[in-house]
Amino acid sequence: MPFSLLCLGNPLLDIQAVCPTEFLEKYDLKANDAILADEKHMPIYEEILKYDAKFLAGGAAQNTARGAQYVLPADSVVYCGCVGEDKFSSFLREANKKEGLYSAYLVEKDQPTGKCAVIVTGTDRSLVTDLSAANHYKVDHLKSPEIWKFVEDAQYYYVGGYHLTVCVPAILALGQHAAETNKVFSMNLSAPFLAQFFKDQMNSVAPYWDILIGNESEAAAYAESHNLGTTDVTEIAKAIATLPKANTKRPRHVVITQGADSTIVVSADATGVASTKIYPIRPIAASEIIDTNGAGDSFAGGFIGSIVSGKSIDEAVEVGHWLASWTVRLNGPAYPYPKIEYSA
Repeated sequence: MPFSLLCLGNPLLDIQAVCPTEFLEKYDLKANDAILADEKHMPIYEEILKYDAKFLAGGAAQNTARGAQYVLPADSVVYCGCVGEDKFSSFLREANKKEGLYSAYLVEKDQPTGKCAVIVTGTDRSLVTDLSAANHYKVDHLKSPEIWKFVEDAQYYYVGGYHLTVCVPAILALGQHAAETNKVFSMNLSAPFLAQFFKDQMNSVAPYWDILIGNESEAAAYAESHNLGTTDVTEIAKAIATLPKANTKRPRHVVITQGADSTIVVSADATGVASTKIYPIRPIAASEIIDTNGAGDSFAGGFIGSIVSGKSIDEAVEVGHWLASWTVRLNGPAYPYPKIEYSA
């Protein structure tokens, strides 16, 4: 049976721990941010182990792929990315297999599997990523007969924005195939630094966006880097929704989450006419929130999984909110097991 959804991203081992704020200060980190590690951050991966760290299958797009699989029938989602030939990639494969997600990894024998330090302070999380093998993904893997068969069979594609730093040709290959065959291509803004420092790469894939997901800080970074002259989230979403589009047979939906505030969706048709809807989130008592890490990935997983299953945008937002509301009640980007079914 073919996989309905193919996801592409940077597979990482998350090393997560609750740390004091001094830990952030030591490494010049912000409480709620995501960055790529440089030399000064490298000791962090050993030091974080002192804080009773937990190992989790991670990488934003892999988290979303797992979330989409959670709301879809078994064997619906295949995930591509690059890992090392080590115990950590074995851990990732096993974790994905347990959740029904198929790992179609490229294995880079000369590189270790990528890792992400997840520093939790209160309800904030700071992500510091050392891509390692994940940085070595190649479009040749995607276009190999075995993997391209998955591409041809799938009807939906999802790419994590972080992959803009890795292999833009692979993102373009998926986007072009989706446009030519009238399939759905979706992507995530993923982090503010991508719009700031990988603007050209982002702009090169923008024509293929049928669905773009992001949060308010990522939208603000996009607006600033593209000189939109506004900080209004709805206006930013409208500007993105009405960008030139490769496949004019489909509308574009721009979905912006705002943490505990309402989610905004702006949809634009081929004529450039945009409509806006606001969706209140599912309220959760502060006492129930354990960890917000991966909440955005979970929303994206519930949303995209719902679109794949034929649900409307309205329903997809609701399922995204529902899945995120469960994730924040758990440690790490995790989903409830035994599996629970969505209820309105």
